[in-house]
Amino acid sequence: MTTRPAEPQTFVGTSKLARYASFVKLPHTVFALPFALVGVVLASWTRMPDARTLVWTVVAFTAARFAAMGFNRIVDRDVDAANPRTARRELPTGALSLREAQLAVAVASLVFVGAAAALNTLCLALAPLALAWVFFYSYTKRFTRWSHLVMGLGLGIAPVGGYLAVTGSWTRPWWLAGSLALAVMAWAGGFDVFYALQDVAFDREAGLHSLPAMLGPRRAIAIARVLHASAVALLGAAALGAPAGHGWLLAGVAVVAALLFYEHSLVRENDLSRLDAAFFTMNGVISIVFLVFALVARATA
Repeated sequence: MTTRPAEPQTFVGTSKLARYASFVKLPHTVFALPFALVGVVLASWTRMPDARTLVWTVVAFTAARFAAMGFNRIVDRDVDAANPRTARRELPTGALSLREAQLAVAVASLVFVGAAAALNTLCLALAPLALAWVFFYSYTKRFTRWSHLVMGLGLGIAPVGGYLAVTGSWTRPWWLAGSLALAVMAWAGGFDVFYALQDVAFDREAGLHSLPAMLGPRRAIAIARVLHASAVALLGAAALGAPAGHGWLLAGVAVVAALLFYEHSLVRENDLSRLDAAFFTMNGVISIVFLVFALVARATA
């Protein structure tokens, strides 16, 4: 087997575990899992979750993310093989076979549905819709420049799912779930625009749609700024819609805004040398920091 140069957030080693972890970019779980737990924290004002609910929530999220990322790698295997940046991924190199990848996605999907069933009937009813949406994303870059928002809404399902896992019913007030989902969608969509800056030339040559490829890096970065400003506003609305702890939650929103401002200072149209710090490090910090503020808000309310 040919030795693969390490991509950022790629696991070293040739074990099956390392290959599957790299296949689905396991470290990227840090983006949405904290927000799923924010949903759990907000739901705890309505109903305090027990250990069983917490375990099944994490299992459901992890399985759904594995299925979504694995499906994306399967759909994009021809694109990944042609792109020099991604040509050393698991499917193009044969580190994992297509059959292994398909089986893993099928198992993860079944685990997700099973975990949703273990939580409550509402989660079970919505599980197929969630899977359909995250699978749909893998095709959108072939026909729309707004695939970033489709991906973002896939992550935006996480906090709503966390809330529903605990309560089995819609948020109170009703718009809290929508604010959370749209905030995460705008945040994730913005950083996905940053990620696509790496592939402008390839995407244009391959006929793939992305904001940087279709509009150019400068205009795409400007749209990312608008998306992140919107994310801050929507996160503020969600903070005000929480049952209590508004002060700490709004403080968390302020810190998120500052971190996003710094993130944007790292990305320049003609200088992507700090892109990994902006894309992975800063966004991982953002999600964890907001979860910490949510936990403090809950503990002190």
